[in-house]
Amino acid sequence: MIKITLSTKLGELRWSQADLARATGIRPNTISELYNDLCERVNLDYIDRICEALNCDISDIFVYVPNKNKTSKSRGGFELHKVE
Repeated sequence: MIKITLSTKLGELRWSQADLARATGIRPNTISELYNDLCERVNLDYIDRICEALNCDISDIFVYVPNKNKTSKSRGGFELHKVE
């Protein structure tokens, strides 16, 4: 699963959600959903704007956490693996 760690990043920088909304032009409600890890989908342009405003990498605000129960099946004997 993908965890959104935007709240942690904003805390480190001592930014509020309102600061980020002003800096990116993203609606405050959308920032709140990201901050509270409630999003199912995220606009790639928003990710770009957030990383630019916070001067961070995407891995600073999104983290992959392996699922306890495998939710996808491999195709044709091949399995997908995380690239390090």
